[in-house]
Amino acid sequence: MQIQRRDWLKVSSLALMLGWADISKGASLMAVRVWPAKDYTRVTLESDVALKTKYTFVPSPPRLAIDIEGLELNPAIKEWVGKIKPDDPNITGVRVAQNSPGIVRMVFDLKQAVQPQVFALTPVGAYQHRLVLDLYPTAPVDPLESWIAERTQSNDPLSDWLNKQANATRPSASNSPTPPAEANAPANPPAGNASITDRLIIVAIDAGHGGEDPGAIGPNGTKEKDVVLQIALKLRDRINASSVKGSPMRAYLTRDADYFVPLHVRVQKARKVQADLFVSVHADAFFTPNAQGASVFALSHGAASSSAARWMAQQENKADLIGGMNFGVKDSQVQQALLDMSTSAQIKDSLNLGGAILREIGGVGRLHKPKVEQAGFAVLKAPDIPSVLVETAFISNPDEEAKLSDPNYQNSVADALVKGLQKYFERNPPLARKRST
Repeated sequence: MQIQRRDWLKVSSLALMLGWADISKGASLMAVRVWPAKDYTRVTLESDVALKTKYTFVPSPPRLAIDIEGLELNPAIKEWVGKIKPDDPNITGVRVAQNSPGIVRMVFDLKQAVQPQVFALTPVGAYQHRLVLDLYPTAPVDPLESWIAERTQSNDPLSDWLNKQANATRPSASNSPTPPAEANAPANPPAGNASITDRLIIVAIDAGHGGEDPGAIGPNGTKEKDVVLQIALKLRDRINASSVKGSPMRAYLTRDADYFVPLHVRVQKARKVQADLFVSVHADAFFTPNAQGASVFALSHGAASSSAARWMAQQENKADLIGGMNFGVKDSQVQQALLDMSTSAQIKDSLNLGGAILREIGGVGRLHKPKVEQAGFAVLKAPDIPSVLVETAFISNPDEEAKLSDPNYQNSVADALVKGLQKYFERNPPLARKRST
């Protein structure tokens, strides 16, 4: 019995020493990524083990200090300071130092006051443990006001109309929302006296994935998030140069650069600018390289229209997990947006929109399915906006991956999409109506 006890003590001591050795080794920082955007700046620290942190925000001058346990300062950590670009809208610079043994302090010098969100993500997909620092401006970016500023800077003749819309949708002093006004808008007017139309058509374009979420990756390394953004930008330009029966069309992008936008925020942005339609642009992928062709999806009230559509929705709905949504935020708007807010009328209109787009895309290349498919895509759940998700091609197919990277193919897809939108509105003219904000 004594021998067994000695052996047990030896094993216990060995295990204890190994445990302390692992702790003394500390965490290894695998990567640091910075995603600047007007909405917010995200900093992601990826490590082989979970990191523990404490942070403090100092308002004047604005700076954020974060102490990270389990790290020792080394040249690799210092190198990432150079990842902060001068045009970052929120961060001026970063300083790092060994605050105490086993604790590295990072101080972010900021351009404005922020409301930081610091949270950890468990391993998912290709990522190990991630510590995420989201730096949101204290005065949040309003999608409508930001869009107005963009149109004004580009000397868009509709900027006056957009300003009227913004004034009509701003909350009153009592904080009760004012119903948006249906104002008049000039239809591509010349200088001086402008011709007047009573309707502006707003199309929300949603480039899928972004930032931490690359989407599908082709066999040659092409990332879905990159090619769909390129297509979305081309589509924006075409929409802004188009009209339907005298009504000018204007595009709003839910993201215009490489950063992560949660699925429900994409829907919220489209509703904020009172979009008439919502088009989410993606590139399909499958287990084998043989799958090919474009597809169009609408929301489903219940079961998906096929097992393939259900699988596709499941893949796309993982974007929040991979991109890194902070599910710990107690936000009633977030909780409400995650509910199924679909309506039968919205789904019917979405199917009509999808059919118009599918017919035009069929002239560009092969269709994967000859009809609009339906499934529970989270990004299509705006209750008052007809919404479709377009899979432009299979990025997992080497031939279609090459096409997706080809500007000529991207132009053809953008041309087909805008034609589909125009034909939908020719058959379904937008009505003057009040929307909830």
